[in-house]
Amino acid sequence: MDRPVVIVTGALSGIGAATAVEFAALGARLVLADRSLAGEAEVVARVASAGGDAVAVEADVRDYAQVEPLAAVALDRWSRIDVLVANAGIADQSPMHSGDPARWRAVLETNLLGTIHAVRAVLPHMLSRREGHIFVTASVSGREAYAGEPVYIASKWGQVGFAHSLRLEVMDAGIRVTLVEPGIVDTPLTRDNPVVRPLLEAVEPLAPEDVARAIVFAYRQPDHVVLSELTIRPVRQPLPDFGRRDH
Repeated sequence: MDRPVVIVTGALSGIGAATAVEFAALGARLVLADRSLAGEAEVVARVASAGGDAVAVEADVRDYAQVEPLAAVALDRWSRIDVLVANAGIADQSPMHSGDPARWRAVLETNLLGTIHAVRAVLPHMLSRREGHIFVTASVSGREAYAGEPVYIASKWGQVGFAHSLRLEVMDAGIRVTLVEPGIVDTPLTRDNPVVRPLLEAVEPLAPEDVARAIVFAYRQPDHVVLSELTIRPVRQPLPDFGRRDH
């Protein structure tokens, strides 16, 4: 746990940025990956202020050719990778009869394939060292179904199945895998969305820092302990309800 080396995807806003800062309090060295470097200076400065060190890298997780070099950045700078937080994600609220298939592809490729790409990039190194911790940011939407986000829900259910299968594959090598399943979180992804924002304002939502603290708590457990699944909800949050759409 001495100054862990951490790769975070979707790292420059929301849960990713908060997680980077929370790890920085442990003195972490961080590779902050995001599809846009907007906000880079602010997050890198927050990491430094908290006691860590960070470099930001532009990478679209849908493209493995952009994800694979993240491991090399960490190894070239700090010679190891201790933690991956596969956090990049986008959402979509559209009914099946009128949704945009191009947007659906982006959701599935970002949330599910992007997670798989990130794991593939770091896993050979973790297996060679026989240690490491992989976090997959899924959602309560990966455990519960409701109307209004069918493709997003499918991507999150996919992440849940993937993470549990991965845990079984790598546990004998001493690698821990933790699923993180937040309820509604006050992030740009939710606050800037006119469909989701009313749900955000109807409850006291989670802050990104609430999720980040849970992630670091799971990381700090003894090596023989894995918190394999963390569901984190606002106390008063019901299931989302986007209502039935007119056909």
